[in-house]
Amino acid sequence: MNNSMTPKEKLNALGLQLPEISTPGGSYVSVNTRGNIAYVAIQFPIRNGEYLYQGRLGDTITTDQGYEAMKLCALNVLAQIDEKIGFDAIEGLNHIDAYFQSSINWDDSPIVVNGASDLFIEVLEQKGIHTRAIFGVDKLPRNFSVGLTTSFTLKTT
Repeated sequence: MNNSMTPKEKLNALGLQLPEISTPGGSYVSVNTRGNIAYVAIQFPIRNGEYLYQGRLGDTITTDQGYEAMKLCALNVLAQIDEKIGFDAIEGLNHIDAYFQSSINWDDSPIVVNGASDLFIEVLEQKGIHTRAIFGVDKLPRNFSVGLTTSFTLKTT
């Protein structure tokens, strides 16, 4: 992909669009900035208000669907960044925490989380390189199969 393209142009080239940002489901903000670090609250596979990919990985949700679900979570992170901070203010993505709910014997979480990691690197290039942690949980809100939190370093002025 052309390195002079903006993140939005890269998304368009990939055939993707940023979804409408979701609003917090509790007493918190979707993006919180402390110093030059921005923390993005957990994002779920929601597209323009529609809840998608609900269920357990390895049961009602396949690994391939989980990859797409995590990719959608990453799109929602990017939508939050675009709306609340702006891509030009981003120095880089630091870390992602990925959460999933699955059947007892399912064990392909790294493949699923690559849905987010791959998208961040494709769209943000060097700024999208990150560390990550993956957590299997018993239950996610609204029975979502996956969720994603992130932190970004912001450029200093």
